[in-house]
Amino acid sequence: MRNSILILLIITAQHVFGQDTDYSVSSYLTPRTKAPNTHYIGEAWLNAIIHDDADLGYNITKATFKANSTLDWHKHGSVQILIIVDGEAYYQEKGKEPVILVEGDVIKCPKDIEHWHSSTKNNDVTYLAFYGGEQPTIWTEVLTQEYYDGVAEKLGKK
Repeated sequence: MRNSILILLIITAQHVFGQDTDYSVSSYLTPRTKAPNTHYIGEAWLNAIIHDDADLGYNITKATFKANSTLDWHKHGSVQILIIVDGEAYYQEKGKEPVILVEGDVIKCPKDIEHWHSSTKNNDVTYLAFYGGEQPTIWTEVLTQEYYDGVAEKLGKK
């Protein structure tokens, strides 16, 4: 009987002092949406975690690219931050040499700088992208498979 009363008290306390359900909680682990096949080569999935939030003024997108997939050259009207959360990526700004980014790396691309990023030739990549919401991505030039393959060869990830 004492155990029953104790259990009843614990359940009541959890109910009374439990979390309020009025919060808006989302997860970056929610199912992704396959990106339409524009402005990239290969396979990509996107999860818009925060999109066009007027109070914050920026977007957070989780992107996953299968190996051998890349975005076209593009730029943003704000700084863009990429945080690599899994896998390996190529990253290049116009006029600079490409680099490999790995899990844990954070890179800041300045406002209005043309750049591209992708998975590596043999590894998927998942990253979080933080960027301003005042204007959409500006696509500037197609990144060809040949150019991508040349970067992969140059960086030794063929």
